[in-house]
Amino acid sequence: MAVVSVSMPDELLERLDQFAEEHGYTGRSEVVREASRTLLGEFEEKQLEDRTLMGVVTVLFDYETTTVEERMISLRHEYERLVASNFHSHVGDHFCMELFVLEGDLEDISTFVGKIRATSDILTVDYSVLPVDDVDPLRTGGH
Repeated sequence: MAVVSVSMPDELLERLDQFAEEHGYTGRSEVVREASRTLLGEFEEKQLEDRTLMGVVTVLFDYETTTVEERMISLRHEYERLVASNFHSHVGDHFCMELFVLEGDLEDISTFVGKIRATSDILTVDYSVLPVDDVDPLRTGGH
């Protein structure tokens, strides 16, 4: 097995070690391997291929980190055919939340989320993906 060196902030490393201990992992390497497999497998679901998807992406960052907001604006413009809607809001004392509603194929949504995740100084990225043709109006209460 190859040995890989990874740089991360001390706070994240402490959280990683605490998570490993609390959940019975043998160490941080096991946690990182599992997280890597999960991340890489997220968009590989065969049931989502060749379908139109709706994606919702939520991004949280510090209000004073203007480079993140500039990057979100840039991505919104770069992917304007994918971004159906975008909402920016101030949350708490000094945080910003960016919400993207996407409509497109798996590859485009995956690339978009990947570019957001690769942006420095983002605190959290959360998303969900759902096939548009699977939405049942009777189940969801829609019309």
